[in-house]
Amino acid sequence: MKSIQDNFSNQSQFYKKYRPTYPPEIYQELMLCVKSRNQCWDCGTGNGQVAAQLASYFTMVFATDVSQNQLDSAQRKENIIYSVERAEQTSFADNQFDLITVAQAIHWFDVEAFHQEVKRVGKNGGIISIWGYGLLRIEPEVNALIDKFYYEIVGPFWDKERRHIDNSYASIPFDYKEIPAKKNKSIRTSWTIEQLAGYFNSWSSVQHFIKANTYNPVDEIISKIKGVWKSSDRKEVQFPIFMKIGEIEK
Repeated sequence: MKSIQDNFSNQSQFYKKYRPTYPPEIYQELMLCVKSRNQCWDCGTGNGQVAAQLASYFTMVFATDVSQNQLDSAQRKENIIYSVERAEQTSFADNQFDLITVAQAIHWFDVEAFHQEVKRVGKNGGIISIWGYGLLRIEPEVNALIDKFYYEIVGPFWDKERRHIDNSYASIPFDYKEIPAKKNKSIRTSWTIEQLAGYFNSWSSVQHFIKANTYNPVDEIISKIKGVWKSSDRKEVQFPIFMKIGEIEK
């Protein structure tokens, strides 16, 4: 089985504060697919963003991650149970879940082993959904600087799994009865340049760069972006979302 990768414990506070949040349309679309709303599992929950939303729909939400630091900062609700567990081997019962979700995390898993676990703990006819978001877009001048930073400066420091994000999970096996997901979903928000810097600092590639070079490359890229973005301004930010929905068949 693939070894555990925990790329986000060190920057868990950046992750919680600056990672974008998913739009309500994702959850509304999933609720049209599920047959019942008793129990769900949010795998690779991170700071619990998705689990907190699912708690409004399900009787019980189980949310797991390999990072205790991430779970320590997760939002608490009475019907969410957080635990440190591997995606590929959990303590859950057979045929337990009506819905299983993985947001911006499945590329870190041993995917084949995870799918075996999904088919064990998911109900026959239950729903699994995986989704993620691509590189942020702002405006042409800023995008050009972001692209150089992403591909050239910290590009060599991305883990190989990042390629699955770059190709919108087309390379992730998804052996389920697929339900067509709505197209053209996106995260839309408004940021200051300070929020952009915080988001960059949540990247695993930035943390790998710092470890290798003993300085933070975010400072330099933000200095360049300030040439086209006043510190007092807010700019519209968009992240394209890619999503797969499937029905578990046994």
